Amino acid sequence: MTVRILALVGSLRAGSHNRQLAEAAVKHAPEGVDITLYEGLAEIPFYNEDIDVEGAVPEAAARLRAAAAATDAFLFFSPEYNGTIPAVLKNAIDWLSRPRGAAALTGKPVAVVGTAYGQYGGVWAQDEARKAAGIAGASVLTDVKLSIPSSVIRFAETHPADDSEVVAGLTKVIQELSQAGTEAA
Repeated sequence: MTVRILALVGSLRAGSHNRQLAEAAVKHAPEGVDITLYEGLAEIPFYNEDIDVEGAVPEAAARLRAAAAATDAFLFFSPEYNGTIPAVLKNAIDWLSRPRGAAALTGKPVAVVGTAYGQYGGVWAQDEARKAAGIAGASVLTDVKLSIPSSVIRFAETHPADDSEVVAGLTKVIQELSQAGTEAA
């Protein structure tokens, strides 16, 4: 059985270190784990119940929900913007939390990792992402963490996929998430 993990990156910047971290996860996914890096978060309108109407959900939000429905688990990559979760990741969580009780996020395992310029690697934002996902109905793996500090320095000349310490930490996260995804399926 292949465990399908949907990766959402909270940074839209082309050179984002969190995007690179997600690329490393895709590259180093163990056998039996398929990680899909979701593209298109920038196109999703801000969540608004007035536009979340059955049969008329914005196409970009409907694509996200369809991708989420077809997955076993989620891996969120969160930088830290002004001490908290980036709006694009929070917006994705909001769309995936509906319809309440039948949302694609409900009951599925979620792990949150990331990297940031600061000395703590974005832990505040990652904690906020865990909180939001849990309230939205996900089964958050609260003990599965990877926060990489000093991203601008650490990844100035090295892609995360080529950093053996990062790959080891990421592999551990993926293994624990895929185990939870197998149990949830």
